[in-house]
Amino acid sequence: MALEYAKPAEIGLDGDRLAEAAKLLDEWTTPKGGQAPVPGGAILVGRKGRIVEPQFFGRQGPETGAEAIRRDGMFLLASITKPITYLAAMILVERGQLNLSDPVMRYLPDFAAHHKEETLVLHLFTHTSGLPDMLPDNAELRSQHAPLDVFIKKAQDLVPLFPPGTGRSYQSMGTLIVAELIQKISGKSIAQFLHDELFEPLKMSSSGLGSKGLDRKRLVRVETPEYQAGSDFGWNSLYWQEFGAPWGGMFASPEDLAIICQLMLNGGTLGEERIVSPATVESMTTNQLVFQPEVPELERRAHPWGLGWSLNHRGTSRSWGALLGPRTFGHTGATGTMCWMDPDRDGFCVLLTSAIRSRAPWRLVHLSNMVASAFR
Repeated sequence: MALEYAKPAEIGLDGDRLAEAAKLLDEWTTPKGGQAPVPGGAILVGRKGRIVEPQFFGRQGPETGAEAIRRDGMFLLASITKPITYLAAMILVERGQLNLSDPVMRYLPDFAAHHKEETLVLHLFTHTSGLPDMLPDNAELRSQHAPLDVFIKKAQDLVPLFPPGTGRSYQSMGTLIVAELIQKISGKSIAQFLHDELFEPLKMSSSGLGSKGLDRKRLVRVETPEYQAGSDFGWNSLYWQEFGAPWGGMFASPEDLAIICQLMLNGGTLGEERIVSPATVESMTTNQLVFQPEVPELERRAHPWGLGWSLNHRGTSRSWGALLGPRTFGHTGATGTMCWMDPDRDGFCVLLTSAIRSRAPWRLVHLSNMVASAFR
């Protein structure tokens, strides 16, 4: 279900502005007396149901002498995986199999450990559960090549950082628990559920939660954090690529991620396929923190979250750009990825790189502003 190509002017975009953004990413991915600051990347912009042909830059990996980036390359999306996992869970909500207002323990009795009886499914979607981002022994488990079910068991036994609904703290482990809810309810692995309910009906043949079944030569290799140096469990290892972390292990081509973006802008449908309803899309892209009165006012106002999707944190260091409106929603990823959708402009932007985002988060913001300025 690939989106049709268009020239920028045909869909109300300034081609010169887009060319300037491409020029900047090309500069960042071109070595000048050493390693390029960004190993590789791609830009894709869409509007009114069509896309400008994606552009690719740099190399397939960060190592010296890496081959030129492939036009069929699939990027590690990192945390952009999260809203796609939550989108899958909303399918179960629509089917009457999952309630966001229920305690998690209704579905997963073991989750009640350490006084988590009052944690609602909603809290897992909005980063208000109090669960930590990662397990305390995250690196050790990875070094042991632990399977996903070990992570799930340990996540259910976590001690929360604060009572549910009283704060906001970014939590990958909350996403993992949602993945386990999907597995328990559907009887399928989270990877299989995503394939059956999203990737296959949307013809996203260049996507997968984990790399199993994908051509590993197409996977774009990424920069890795220091704790992964010299290990056999880093982001580029066979173990982690195949692991399929529901909070950060999805691979996709830029054009496949564009399908998800257009699906959301269309209110949950694409072509003949209806994945979710407009009501679901509206809930996923509305600030849900305002309905949680014990969350501090600063968090509710300045760090808005929908159901899985983030709203642009305008006026904060987490903003994706000064030129995006208050209804813009999307997500970023630690491997240097960003996507946003603007329902007011009926358009979206996909920026995928292989440079660790936290080392220079401003790079993606610069590109994002340049792309946003191209909308007429």
